[in-house]
Amino acid sequence: MSTTPRWLNADERRAWLAYVDFSTLLADHLNRQLRRDAGMTHADYSLLAHLSSTPDGVLGMSELAQRLKITRSRLTHAVNRLREAGLVDRREDPDDGRGQLAVLTDGGKALLERAAPGHVDAVRRAVFDALTPEQVRSSRRSVKPSATPCTGPRVPRPTRRCCRGGAGSDR
Repeated sequence: MSTTPRWLNADERRAWLAYVDFSTLLADHLNRQLRRDAGMTHADYSLLAHLSSTPDGVLGMSELAQRLKITRSRLTHAVNRLREAGLVDRREDPDDGRGQLAVLTDGGKALLERAAPGHVDAVRRAVFDALTPEQVRSSRRSVKPSATPCTGPRVPRPTRRCCRGGAGSDR
């Protein structure tokens, strides 16, 4: 097996850097818009939007984590924070004694309904107004296969070998 990296050629490098710039600027733009208009982050908006996409506003925590492309641990923290704000609730899954359900509350639904028009406008202005319909279709076709290799198994985090002079410390 070769250890030589497959470096990006000039076109790939320009495309990659353009994507990084765009995704960074877009994430910042959407976060600022949602914080200003609704007092929430884009991540919180996405979580509420996924719950609202179901007929009853309920999703299993594992399924919601998969849809949001985040770990279950990160989702648990987010749901607990939104629960304290009265936007989401948690309950046991009656079909799976070990599972938990995330439930969109009336308050979460109301906030989402207030935030959605401004958010959609921000997305449209930042992304779609600058594209032709063919560019939108082409963009969708090119992004979908690019995401496939990113959906593999998660690489575990390295364990810490030292903890400020405690057991297992190298100090």
